[in-house]
Amino acid sequence: MKKLISLALALNLYGAFPSWYYKIKDTKQQKEAFVEIMLPLIQTENKKIAHLRKLIIDIFNDPYYLMNPKKIAFLSKIAKIYKIKNITDKEEFLKKINTIPPSLALAQAAIESGWGKSRFVKEANNIFGHWEYSNKGLAPKSKYKDIDINYSIKIFPSLEASIAAYMRNLNRNPAYKKFRELRYRYTKNKRRFTGLEAADTMINYSQQKEEYIKLLKNMIKSNRWQKYDK
Repeated sequence: MKKLISLALALNLYGAFPSWYYKIKDTKQQKEAFVEIMLPLIQTENKKIAHLRKLIIDIFNDPYYLMNPKKIAFLSKIAKIYKIKNITDKEEFLKKINTIPPSLALAQAAIESGWGKSRFVKEANNIFGHWEYSNKGLAPKSKYKDIDINYSIKIFPSLEASIAAYMRNLNRNPAYKKFRELRYRYTKNKRRFTGLEAADTMINYSQQKEEYIKLLKNMIKSNRWQKYDK
């Protein structure tokens, strides 16, 4: 199984969950395969963010960066993506441009997608339950009764695109400001920020609120995913 997954990853075959994944009957094997598929993709996206963070730090370490049109243009471009108002606000850049604990990403992916088996994943590569407010997405079979908003399920071209959108969402959406603030404090104090700490800030991710936080923590602990946050 692992050799097959490793080969597929090496050939970059994962635009979506492969058909053989859904044929696995053993629950333990399917969970292992889920991690084997998802973790490298999560780590790859984190590496992209870490690289971007380094570029940002290097720019701010240059005392003459304000005199460099290319660096200003680059900061302006990134500020627009991450919804940063002041391009000279180094702290805001560092709060928003940072990696996501892999254990948290795995837990949310497993919960939101039913271990990759939901209709949203099969038809839209939507692992994290992202909405969009148009008629271009996948129509949900039922909507939340207490939400008077016209939404659909966002369609992604690949699993990678879904993961990138998820990380961008946590890094710039006002709903996850507490997540970013806590991560920033841990990073500044050179402490490891794990999925268990991050889970406490995810109250706005789901209508389940506090119960969702419990689900996340239980998912991380029961599967021993903390090891991926090292």
